[in-house]
Amino acid sequence: MAGGIDINALVNIVDRAYPKYVFKYGVNDFHTGDIKTHHESRDGDVVKGQYTVVEPDGSIRTVDYTADKHNGFNAVVHKTAPLSQHEAAHLH
Repeated sequence: MAGGIDINALVNIVDRAYPKYVFKYGVNDFHTGDIKTHHESRDGDVVKGQYTVVEPDGSIRTVDYTADKHNGFNAVVHKTAPLSQHEAAHLH
């Protein structure tokens, strides 16, 4: 295609791209009570991750999860006893 972009060629490149990423973040705001972490990775069709949330009672909910095209989304949830304010400050 002279002087233009072949959109079909771009679509084919995107369709063949191997999906891979990693991310991580955390929030530790005692003013609002928003304390959480999240990390996730993807390698091809497999996604794995974990997030934690400090609940209003100070307990921590941790969710470990995996997802793939064969097994779908699977999560295991754990809840721990309430944290002291000092312990919560070091969660990241």
